[in-house]
Amino acid sequence: MKQLLNFLEMVIKSRMDHELGKTETLVKPNLDLFFDQNNYLGKMIKALDIKNQELLLLSLAMVPYINPGFLSKMVQEYFPDGTSLPEFGGYKTKYHRGIIPTGETLMYLLAGTDPVSRKKYFSIFRDSTLLKKGHIILGEAPEEEPFFAAPLYPDPEFADKILMESIRPPKPSPNFPAERIQTDLEWNDLVLSEKTLTQIRALEDWLTYNDQLMEEWGLKKSVKPGYRVMFFGPPGTGKTLAAGLLGKHTGKEVYRVDLSLVVSKYIGETEKNLSRLFLKASGKGWILFFDEADALFGKRTNLKDAKDKHSNQEVAYLLQRIEAYPEMVILASNYKSNLDTAFIRRFQTIIDFEPPGVTERLALWRQYLPKNIQLENKIVLEDLARKYQLTGANIVNIIQQLGLKTLAGKQNQINEDLLIQCIRYEIQKEGKIH
Repeated sequence: MKQLLNFLEMVIKSRMDHELGKTETLVKPNLDLFFDQNNYLGKMIKALDIKNQELLLLSLAMVPYINPGFLSKMVQEYFPDGTSLPEFGGYKTKYHRGIIPTGETLMYLLAGTDPVSRKKYFSIFRDSTLLKKGHIILGEAPEEEPFFAAPLYPDPEFADKILMESIRPPKPSPNFPAERIQTDLEWNDLVLSEKTLTQIRALEDWLTYNDQLMEEWGLKKSVKPGYRVMFFGPPGTGKTLAAGLLGKHTGKEVYRVDLSLVVSKYIGETEKNLSRLFLKASGKGWILFFDEADALFGKRTNLKDAKDKHSNQEVAYLLQRIEAYPEMVILASNYKSNLDTAFIRRFQTIIDFEPPGVTERLALWRQYLPKNIQLENKIVLEDLARKYQLTGANIVNIIQQLGLKTLAGKQNQINEDLLIQCIRYEIQKEGKIH
């Protein structure tokens, strides 16, 4: 990155010296640059053949990240008493105390103040490889201002790769309405019927072998990219854990989409939110997990008013983006009846997460009860499994409350009355009667 600063310094000095009359002709930088091919910056410069104007664009966009005070010091060197120098462009922000370069900064360094030269170089904003690929971004200026007065800055992921050789995990926000799912659990912690578990493990095969299948079997032209899955089942039956385990065991990152941040009452905004989400996920191999999907993708309505039409457009747009996404998309819904059949038919696999039966409930009790705390003799787990129709999430909640009450009561074993009290509270909490 030092090479970028050296190059930028020579370009700025050459332009300033010429514009201020220190040199009659513009001296072109004569610098033998070497970029290490073992890091991302060097590989990218070689792959895209970045040089001359493109190298200047890259250097300008990255300089606030590499040396925040660099541009301010360069200007101060020529104007020690201060100057506004509007031709140089740039501005300061709320948090960054150095100069953020703009398109005006780039134009000044390329062409100075000569109108003929400036017209020659305007094409960089149309033809630049870095701009077209989205590695460098020219922001949006107000309509009444020159379009190139907007800031020049690197795409955040592009900057991450240059600075850290990797990308920081994105944080949930209105611009990225999703959070990463990670789990320390394993497949044997996911208690499901044999049929459901077999279907889920089949998804692991697609995640592991699809790329090889497309290449070696020549199916790229005849098979749509990506894989679309629907999970059905009540809350607490393991849908989110299943998605997390699929990612964990195939090396894929899984992101749970927060639909409350996606859906907007304003026409067109939901589509924009979805567009940003899929754009962020593009090329990363992520599994996208839409939980509570029926909140947005429920039964489409007959067109009675503009609101109905808007809702149907949102569903159509989602289908379009899902079918174009070349990775796995999982939509989870509590009830199959909440989604229309035409929508469901667009999915390759539909998996029912049925509430656990007696066998599964017994396995869940045995799995989650602590091994180092004794049970009162009259507690029979088989009886609990038969009598109380609970999900895995219910059982975890019960054991958590049971543990707190046991510790608070200074007891050294699990008491049956206390256990039944916690079970009944969990059942009542969900509005069930037992």
